[in-house]
Amino acid sequence: METAAIIKSLLALLLVTGLIGITALLARKFGPGKFLAAGFKPNRERRLKVIETLPLDARRRLVLIKRDGAEHLLLLGAGQDIVVERGIRKPRREYENN
Repeated sequence: METAAIIKSLLALLLVTGLIGITALLARKFGPGKFLAAGFKPNRERRLKVIETLPLDARRRLVLIKRDGAEHLLLLGAGQDIVVERGIRKPRREYENN
């Protein structure tokens, strides 16, 4: 290969790498979800939130979710999903009262 062809190849590689880097920075700043989700309002308060998850084994896990201020415990996996408990309240801690 000639020296000019090697230089052209390296410059093309640098240009492509730079374009990929700029695209990654723009995607990080603006986020791909803003372009994909039509009508998404980031200031809207979410109604559903995953509070905690606990894996029980390879197929099952417990998930504590909060919906409209009420917490629910779900058992997910093993071919079926079960609501274990609804409307859970946070326990009062002993040391808070002393």
